[in-house]
Amino acid sequence: MILVGQYDSPYVRRIAISLHLFGMPFDRNTLSAFSDAEAMRRINPLGRIPSLVLDDGEVLIDSAAIADHLDELVGPARALLPASGAERRRALQVTALASGTLDKAGAIVYERALRPAEKIHEPWLERLRTQCASGLAALEATTGAGWYLGDRVRTPDLMAACLVWYLTARVPELLGEGACPNLRGLSARCGELAAFRATEPSADELMPGAPI
Repeated sequence: MILVGQYDSPYVRRIAISLHLFGMPFDRNTLSAFSDAEAMRRINPLGRIPSLVLDDGEVLIDSAAIADHLDELVGPARALLPASGAERRRALQVTALASGTLDKAGAIVYERALRPAEKIHEPWLERLRTQCASGLAALEATTGAGWYLGDRVRTPDLMAACLVWYLTARVPELLGEGACPNLRGLSARCGELAAFRATEPSADELMPGAPI
């Protein structure tokens, strides 16, 4: 398998972490959705990341669809999302909160990095910041001292930890000093796992205009 995309994307990193947790070997194609846009569209018509190229050449797009395929490969006992019931609904709810907050934080980063300064629309940024704050508050309220589903690290933990990493790296003002201690604790627990350490983005994996 070939994972397409750079680890500074929390969605690419989420899939890479899952592959490591499952012990699935994979190669990397570190195309950038920005500087390699034409080449990226030859893999994914939308020019988005991540994509996962399977051994038979089939290309999967969208991190949720890729994660679903990986869960199917390993079976329900090892899957990172429960198959059904209340646990699945809880996992999907937390994952949706984390990924939705990520999307709004990403929109802030894009607005600042890619739009000319004189065209940045502050009311739009304020709306995005409000959505991020609301999402973080909901996540913080549901995060405890262990994993979301109790037994082991799973999809909601991955998404929440990738969210905290992204905010810390790209929009640190959204996580002020002392804010979200529960989420920070979860991120620290995830950071101790080998799968997380193996997916740290390198210094050259940055979108244009992103801070180092």
